[in-house]
Amino acid sequence: MPKLVLKAGSRPPWVGLAAAVWVQIAAGNSYNFPLYSSEIKSVLGYNQQQITILGVANDIGESVGILPGIACNKFPPWFLLLVGTVLCFFGYGVLWLSVSQTVENLPYWLLWIALCIATNSNAWFGTAVLVTNMRNFPLSRGTVAGILKGYIGLSAAVYTVIYDMVLNSSSSKLLLFLAIGLPVLCLALMYFIRACTPASGEDSSEHVHFLFTQGASVLLAIYLLSTTVIGDTVSLSGTISYILVAIMVILLMAPLAIPVKMTLFPAKKLSSAVNSSDNLVEGEGGSTQTNPLLTPSSSAAYLGSFYENEEASDVETLLAVGEGAIKKKSRPRRGEDFKLREALVKADFWLLWFSYFLAVGTGVTVLNNLAQIGIALGDDDTTLLLSLFSFCNFVGRLGSGVISEHFVRSRTLPRTFWMICAHIFMIVSYLLYALGLSGTLYAATALLGICYGVQYSIMVPTASEIFGLRHFGIIYNSMALGNPIGAVLFSALLAGYIYDAEAAKQGSSTCLGPNCFRLTFLILAGLSGLGTIVSVILTIRVRPVYQMLYAGGSFRHPQSSNH
Repeated sequence: MPKLVLKAGSRPPWVGLAAAVWVQIAAGNSYNFPLYSSEIKSVLGYNQQQITILGVANDIGESVGILPGIACNKFPPWFLLLVGTVLCFFGYGVLWLSVSQTVENLPYWLLWIALCIATNSNAWFGTAVLVTNMRNFPLSRGTVAGILKGYIGLSAAVYTVIYDMVLNSSSSKLLLFLAIGLPVLCLALMYFIRACTPASGEDSSEHVHFLFTQGASVLLAIYLLSTTVIGDTVSLSGTISYILVAIMVILLMAPLAIPVKMTLFPAKKLSSAVNSSDNLVEGEGGSTQTNPLLTPSSSAAYLGSFYENEEASDVETLLAVGEGAIKKKSRPRRGEDFKLREALVKADFWLLWFSYFLAVGTGVTVLNNLAQIGIALGDDDTTLLLSLFSFCNFVGRLGSGVISEHFVRSRTLPRTFWMICAHIFMIVSYLLYALGLSGTLYAATALLGICYGVQYSIMVPTASEIFGLRHFGIIYNSMALGNPIGAVLFSALLAGYIYDAEAAKQGSSTCLGPNCFRLTFLILAGLSGLGTIVSVILTIRVRPVYQMLYAGGSFRHPQSSNH
């Protein structure tokens, strides 16, 4: 049995959360595809189906995170960020060489692979910060997931502002910025994204800190939408544009105010708190953990186990055997820590997977074709549409995190209930698109953005609550495969084919009118109806799990319950 090395203290997790905000903005680089897809189409002479298939590469790269999911339990977060920076640099670098025509006649298959590589950086960036912060704040999973997923939802609007006001709406400059700027940013933040002493919930100011972070993100979202609208309607000078971008940067730095405040005005520790130097152990990668041998019955023991290796798990098992709590190691039950192979044989895993797949697979179809949808319905302003989608996507992600966290604690309402609601409103959105009536384009885009954000944000804590946090990275990334699979089936094979067929009828490479996507939207509405049914079944099944986990309004680990 390995010796557990005691380590005195560790910094609070708020520094890592503030740094994660910036990494999440970087991890949203795949949302830029609508900004440069039209340029690729015109410069390289591709048709819409070729562009749609490139959009599939965009989604495959973003969502295939099996490798980072495995790596997050074997390597420290900085390693994942380093891999992401390398992928980002080389992937977007190749795209820049082609679009800027620095290197001419690069083959289509090479660009497809380059886009996969470029956006796969998202999986490494996102896994590093999401897994680390979910473990750093295990008692506030919904809130943390909502905040982090909210910022990644805002990233499209951030990039739109930079694209319009700094890069002069140049696709080649945008790709160069993605190839160089994002790696530099993530390299600078590597040190700050790491495991910290898990938040115990005993700090009375923790709730206030979360509210401040959420408020800062809402203010940033409103500012970004307002800035985009102003930039779209009024011609701004270079100086004013740079000032507006500087304000955006300041708002992005707002979460840093929390660790600064904690440094300048440290809170007094509760007298009943256990001395951290007696309670913490050093795990792999130098992370700080709670020693389960010293406080086996406390909630802190469970929180510390998130960072421990398999040997530490064996220590807990042996301790339980010694106490007569168990006779042999049994298969995990819902709410306990599952390995991926154990989760794959559970109906709950596949119900959650298909619900997520039918939601984000259909939603990403619209996102990938948003520029062409706008043109077909008579609106050429892609940047405003993308900014609106980004804002509403953020609202859905942040709002669902806050609301689901409230109701899961007050009424033990499963988070999957909100997936049901989102599926229903997605049906409404697709029908609005299909009708193609004047004035419905922006309403449908706003509604879809909210629902898309809800689905993303709810899946994250739900997966952790049903299958545990120990192997959360690989389970979360297995769920995320629903995105690229949906993109292949619904975007490339469905939307792209129907669009090109309708354009051929019009004798043009650009399709105009509601018929370009009407059949696609009707099919997407039917798929969302199926997703509603799947979500209802899942919610009924997991209701007892949430009653067990959140009985009495606070998180209870199943190992300490009577179940």
